[in-house]
Amino acid sequence: MRSLLLHPLAKPLVFVLCLLPLAWLVFGAINDQLGANPAEALIRSLGDWTLRFLCLTLAVTPLRVRTRTPQLARYRRMLGLFTFFYACLHLLAYGWLDMGLDMADIGRDILKRPFILVGFACWLLLLPLAATSFNRAVRWLGGRQWQALHRLVYVIAPLALLHFFWMKSGKNDFAEVAVYALVIAALLLERLVRYFKPKSRASA
Repeated sequence: MRSLLLHPLAKPLVFVLCLLPLAWLVFGAINDQLGANPAEALIRSLGDWTLRFLCLTLAVTPLRVRTRTPQLARYRRMLGLFTFFYACLHLLAYGWLDMGLDMADIGRDILKRPFILVGFACWLLLLPLAATSFNRAVRWLGGRQWQALHRLVYVIAPLALLHFFWMKSGKNDFAEVAVYALVIAALLLERLVRYFKPKSRASA
């Protein structure tokens, strides 16, 4: 497994796999396979994939530590950028298909509907993380400041879950919300446990 993760083709393969949800949605839109309301299906599916990629990004470090596979760290940045990519597509689809790219209407809608406001806040918080996800930004900010900035993901995750919860509450559909809540809670709890775990004398 470790040698496969380091294979030169591994990262391009993961990149292509990350694009498959978008390819499926584009194919469905072109072939009229997104149901009775394709615009809503496209907006919500892009939001779903944003949340899924956020969970995958958060899962990299626990999996790396638990399985003692440091090679997994090579994929965290890519998954994080794909989280932002799908968040941008989600926001674009909402602004274009739902609001007709009318910026005044979009602004009023963001302020009027709390779940839209929370979703937009998540995108704003993801923006600096994506902008500083490159090696040059790490050198410019310094390691400590860069790590502090990227801890915003621990704020983004519960806000994204709240956005998803409010969206699903309109249809009283909470099954998926519960699944994502358990996944995000487990991932954040694992980090808390490691943070407060006493350091061994050997490592001190």
